[in-house]
Amino acid sequence: MKNTMIPEIASVCGLYCGACGIYLATQSNDTEKLSRYATMLGQPLSETRCDGCRSGCKTAYCNNCYMMKCSREKNLNFCGECNEYPCEELKNFQQQMPHRAELWKAQSRIAEIGAVEWTAEMKTYFSCPQCHTGSTSYDLKCPKCGHVPGNGFVGNNRETVMTYLENRKNS
Repeated sequence: MKNTMIPEIASVCGLYCGACGIYLATQSNDTEKLSRYATMLGQPLSETRCDGCRSGCKTAYCNNCYMMKCSREKNLNFCGECNEYPCEELKNFQQQMPHRAELWKAQSRIAEIGAVEWTAEMKTYFSCPQCHTGSTSYDLKCPKCGHVPGNGFVGNNRETVMTYLENRKNS
Protein backbone atom coordinates (compact mmCIF):
# COMPACT_ATOMS: atom_id res chain seq x y z
CA MET A 1 0.00 0.00 0.00
CA LYS A 2 1.51 3.33 -1.08
CA ASN A 3 2.32 5.83 1.64
CA THR A 4 3.05 9.45 0.74
CA MET A 5 4.67 10.10 4.15
CA ILE A 6 7.82 8.17 3.27
CA PRO A 7 10.89 10.42 3.12
CA GLU A 8 12.39 10.86 -0.35
CA ILE A 9 15.72 9.55 0.97
CA ALA A 10 14.31 6.17 2.11
CA SER A 11 14.77 3.91 -0.90
CA VAL A 12 12.54 0.92 -1.58
CA CYS A 13 15.52 -1.46 -1.38
CA GLY A 14 16.60 -0.24 2.06
CA LEU A 15 19.42 2.11 1.13
CA TYR A 16 19.60 5.44 2.92
CA CYS A 17 20.09 8.06 0.20
CA GLY A 18 21.57 10.47 2.74
CA ALA A 19 24.76 8.37 2.67
CA CYS A 20 25.19 8.65 -1.10
CA GLY A 21 28.02 10.85 -2.32
CA ILE A 22 25.94 12.13 -5.22
CA TYR A 23 23.05 13.01 -2.90
CA LEU A 24 25.39 14.79 -0.47
CA ALA A 25 27.12 16.69 -3.29
CA THR A 26 23.73 17.69 -4.75
CA GLN A 27 22.51 18.98 -1.39
CA SER A 28 25.67 21.05 -0.86
CA ASN A 29 25.73 22.10 -4.55
CA ASP A 30 29.31 20.82 -4.85
CA THR A 31 29.65 20.91 -8.64
CA GLU A 32 33.29 19.80 -8.46
CA LYS A 33 32.33 16.53 -6.73
CA LEU A 34 29.32 16.09 -9.01
CA SER A 35 31.59 16.50 -12.05
CA ARG A 36 33.95 13.82 -10.69
CA TYR A 37 31.01 11.45 -10.15
CA ALA A 38 29.72 12.16 -13.67
CA THR A 39 33.13 11.35 -15.14
CA MET A 40 33.48 8.21 -13.02
CA LEU A 41 30.02 7.00 -14.08
CA GLY A 42 30.41 8.05 -17.72
CA GLN A 43 27.29 10.19 -17.73
CA PRO A 44 26.53 13.88 -18.20
CA LEU A 45 26.62 16.20 -15.20
CA SER A 46 22.94 16.97 -15.81
CA GLU A 47 22.14 13.32 -14.98
CA THR A 48 24.38 13.28 -11.92
CA ARG A 49 22.21 15.05 -9.38
CA CYS A 50 19.90 13.44 -6.87
CA ASP A 51 17.44 14.49 -4.19
CA GLY A 52 16.69 10.90 -3.14
CA CYS A 53 15.24 7.76 -4.68
CA ARG A 54 11.66 8.89 -4.19
CA SER A 55 12.22 12.40 -5.54
CA GLY A 56 11.77 13.78 -9.02
CA CYS A 57 15.51 14.46 -9.32
CA LYS A 58 17.49 11.21 -9.55
CA THR A 59 20.73 10.11 -11.17
CA ALA A 60 20.63 8.27 -14.48
CA TYR A 61 21.34 5.01 -12.60
CA CYS A 62 18.56 5.51 -10.04
CA ASN A 63 16.08 6.57 -12.73
CA ASN A 64 16.38 3.03 -14.11
CA CYS A 65 16.10 1.23 -10.76
CA TYR A 66 14.53 -2.22 -11.06
CA MET A 67 13.43 -2.27 -7.41
CA MET A 68 11.60 1.06 -7.70
CA LYS A 69 9.83 -0.06 -10.86
CA CYS A 70 8.89 -3.39 -9.26
CA SER A 71 7.59 -1.76 -6.07
CA ARG A 72 5.41 0.60 -8.12
CA GLU A 73 4.01 -2.28 -10.17
CA LYS A 74 3.19 -4.19 -6.97
CA ASN A 75 2.02 -1.05 -5.13
CA LEU A 76 4.52 -1.60 -2.30
CA ASN A 77 6.51 0.93 -0.29
CA PHE A 78 9.53 -1.30 0.38
CA CYS A 79 10.94 -4.57 -0.95
CA GLY A 80 10.51 -6.11 2.50
CA GLU A 81 6.71 -5.96 2.05
CA CYS A 82 6.83 -8.27 -0.96
CA ASN A 83 5.90 -11.96 -0.82
CA GLU A 84 9.00 -12.69 -2.92
CA TYR A 85 11.40 -10.82 -0.59
CA PRO A 86 14.28 -11.15 -0.94
CA CYS A 87 14.05 -11.78 -4.67
CA GLU A 88 17.04 -12.76 -6.81
CA GLU A 89 17.27 -9.25 -8.27
CA LEU A 90 17.59 -7.72 -4.79
CA LYS A 91 20.05 -10.40 -3.65
CA ASN A 92 22.27 -9.72 -6.67
CA PHE A 93 22.00 -5.96 -6.12
CA GLN A 94 22.95 -6.34 -2.45
CA GLN A 95 26.06 -8.38 -3.23
CA GLN A 96 27.51 -6.00 -5.84
CA MET A 97 28.65 -3.11 -3.61
CA PRO A 98 29.73 -2.70 0.03
CA HIS A 99 27.31 0.15 0.74
CA ARG A 100 24.48 -2.35 0.24
CA ALA A 101 25.69 -4.70 2.99
CA GLU A 102 22.92 -3.87 5.46
CA LEU A 103 19.83 -3.99 3.22
CA TRP A 104 18.21 -6.90 5.09
CA LYS A 105 18.76 -5.19 8.43
CA ALA A 106 17.29 -1.98 6.99
CA GLN A 107 14.17 -3.73 5.69
CA SER A 108 13.59 -5.34 9.10
CA ARG A 109 14.05 -2.05 10.92
CA ILE A 110 11.74 -0.17 8.53
CA ALA A 111 9.04 -2.79 9.12
CA GLU A 112 9.58 -2.49 12.87
CA ILE A 113 9.61 1.31 13.35
CA GLY A 114 8.49 2.84 10.05
CA ALA A 115 10.29 4.80 7.37
CA VAL A 116 10.27 8.20 9.09
CA GLU A 117 11.92 6.95 12.29
CA TRP A 118 14.29 4.70 10.33
CA THR A 119 15.40 7.69 8.25
CA ALA A 120 16.14 9.64 11.45
CA GLU A 121 18.16 6.69 12.77
CA MET A 122 20.09 6.49 9.52
CA LYS A 123 20.91 10.20 9.63
CA THR A 124 22.63 9.58 12.97
CA TYR A 125 24.18 6.27 11.86
CA PHE A 126 25.75 7.87 8.78
CA SER A 127 27.03 10.91 10.69
CA CYS A 128 30.34 11.43 12.43
CA PRO A 129 30.04 10.52 16.12
CA GLN A 130 32.35 13.46 16.92
CA CYS A 131 31.05 16.45 14.89
CA HIS A 132 27.78 14.98 13.50
CA THR A 133 28.62 15.72 9.86
CA GLY A 134 26.86 13.38 7.43
CA SER A 135 29.11 11.20 5.30
CA THR A 136 29.05 8.37 2.79
CA SER A 137 29.35 4.63 3.23
CA TYR A 138 32.91 4.95 1.92
CA ASP A 139 34.22 7.74 4.17
CA LEU A 140 36.72 5.91 6.37
CA LYS A 141 37.19 9.14 8.28
CA CYS A 142 34.93 12.14 8.73
CA PRO A 143 35.37 14.58 5.84
CA LYS A 144 35.05 17.51 8.25
CA CYS A 145 36.94 16.65 11.46
CA GLY A 146 38.88 13.51 10.46
CA HIS A 147 37.36 11.27 13.14
CA VAL A 148 37.77 7.54 12.49
CA PRO A 149 35.42 5.94 11.63
CA GLY A 150 33.56 8.53 9.59
CA ASN A 151 30.20 7.05 10.63
CA GLY A 152 28.57 3.97 12.17
CA PHE A 153 28.27 2.10 8.89
CA VAL A 154 32.00 2.38 8.21
CA GLY A 155 32.68 1.35 11.80
CA ASN A 156 30.64 -1.82 11.30
CA ASN A 157 31.84 -2.61 7.76
CA ARG A 158 35.37 -1.19 7.78
CA GLU A 159 37.21 -4.22 6.34
CA THR A 160 34.76 -4.67 3.47
CA VAL A 161 34.84 -0.97 2.63
CA MET A 162 38.65 -0.82 2.84
CA THR A 163 39.05 -3.86 0.59
CA TYR A 164 36.67 -2.35 -1.97
CA LEU A 165 38.49 1.01 -1.94
CA GLU A 166 41.89 -0.68 -2.28
CA ASN A 167 40.69 -2.77 -5.22
CA ARG A 168 39.28 0.34 -6.94
CA LYS A 169 42.53 2.21 -6.41
CA ASN A 170 44.55 -0.66 -7.90
CA SER A 171 42.34 -1.16 -10.96
